[in-house]
Amino acid sequence: MSAEKILSDFKKKNFKPVYWLEGEEPFFIDEVVEYAEHKILAESEASFNLSVFYGKDTDWATVINACRRYPMFSEKQVVIIKEAQQMRDIEKLEGYIENPLLSTILVVSYKDKKIDARTKFAKVVKAKGELLSTKKMYDNQLPEWVNAIVYGNGLSISPKALAILIENIGNDLSRIKTEIEKLSVNLGARKTITEDDIETYIGVSKEYNIFELQDAFVKKNLSKALKIIQYFEKNPKAAPIQLILPSLYSFFSKVYAVHSLNTTDERQVATALGINPYFVKDYMQTVKNYNYNTVEKILLLLHHYNLKSVGINTINNDDTALMKELIVKSMS
Repeated sequence: MSAEKILSDFKKKNFKPVYWLEGEEPFFIDEVVEYAEHKILAESEASFNLSVFYGKDTDWATVINACRRYPMFSEKQVVIIKEAQQMRDIEKLEGYIENPLLSTILVVSYKDKKIDARTKFAKVVKAKGELLSTKKMYDNQLPEWVNAIVYGNGLSISPKALAILIENIGNDLSRIKTEIEKLSVNLGARKTITEDDIETYIGVSKEYNIFELQDAFVKKNLSKALKIIQYFEKNPKAAPIQLILPSLYSFFSKVYAVHSLNTTDERQVATALGINPYFVKDYMQTVKNYNYNTVEKILLLLHHYNLKSVGINTINNDDTALMKELIVKSMS
C-alpha cells in the first residue's frame, strides 16, 4: 500500500488497527506518522487518546498495555512508535498484531530497514496490518514527483527551474517539499516558478550551479566551466565536489547509453533512459560533441577524480584544482 492510499483512507475515517511503515525513504513514513499524530484525533480527544513512544526508550510490554486500553470520550485511540527499529524485542508485538483491539490505531515507524519477510512476525504484520514498504526514489522519478508537489500547491514550474532544483537538492524529498511550500508563499499572485525564483528564494544561483556546469560540458565551453568552478571555490556550499562528480557521472552514463541506442529519435531516447523528453536535447547534443570513446574516457576520469577527492592516489585533493584538471582533460 502507498502512503497516498493510507492518507486518503485516514481522511475518509477508514482506519485499520495496525500500520507498519518501513523502508529506506523516511519522507513517506513521516507523512503518515505526522497525520496520525496530529490529525486523526481532535485536539480535545488527543490529550486522553494519543500515546507516542520512541523505540530506544520503550519496550514491547509498555506498547501492548497502551494498545489494549480503551479510548476515553472518543471512538478511537492512536498509539505511535517512532524509530521502532531501535526497539528491543519488537517481534514480541506479534501476539497483539495478530489480535489487535479494533478501537486502537497502532502506527509503527520502522525506518531505514525492513523486517525479514521470511519470519512469522513479518507474515503476521502483512496479514493483519497495513504494510507500507518504501524505497529511495530514483533520479528519473524525481521530475514527475516534484511536478506533482508543485501542482498540488497550485503552481507550475519551468523545465530549467525544475532541473536546477533537482540537481541541487537531489532526492531529499522532505527538503524539496519544504522549498516548494516556501516558494508558494513568496510568489504571491504568480503561479509559475522560474529559475529566478529558485535563485532568490532557495539560494541556488541560476548561472553557477551543477546544471549550468553540465551545460558547459555539453557545449564544450571550457571558459564557462572554469568560471563556474571558480564560483564554487568561493561558495563551497553551493556545490561540493562530492555532489558534482556523481551528478556528472550519472549524466555521462546516460550519454554512453545513448551512443549504444543507435537512434536519433528523441522519444525513443527519453523512453530508454527514463528521462523527461525536455532534457533529451542535452544528451543528443553531447553525443554529437563527444564520441563513444571520449565518453568512455570521461567516465573513467570521473571515477579517477572521485578517488582523488577522498585522498586516494594523490597528495593534493584540493577540490578546485581537481575539478579544473578534470574539466581540461575531459574537454581536450
